[in-house]
Amino acid sequence: MEYTLENCQKIVDDWINSVGVRYFSELTNTAILMEEVGELARIMAREYGEQSYKENEKDSDLADEMADILFVLMCLANQTGVQLEDAFKKSMLKRTERDKDRHAKNTKLFGNSGDKE
Repeated sequence: MEYTLENCQKIVDDWINSVGVRYFSELTNTAILMEEVGELARIMAREYGEQSYKENEKDSDLADEMADILFVLMCLANQTGVQLEDAFKKSMLKRTERDKDRHAKNTKLFGNSGDKE
């Protein structure tokens, strides 16, 4: 099976209904999503920021945390009737139109000189 967003939402739904018994409420899943984002933030602060790992955190896995976020987001999408693949396509079109010149004109993105390299 190809892992499109549409197929992944179906895989999540099948898993929830066979292994997970049922979806948690939307509010519970939103809280779980925030918790998972916090776990990602913890790794980012330690890997790319100034914080150091605690002894019990050394086996943290960035990809695993990102996948956990994606799973819970797909749960919420399934529960609320959002087709993430369609929503993502629409979002990319919106960004492309809205930001077509914005980033190219942002001198903060090109270092001190303000010129593209």
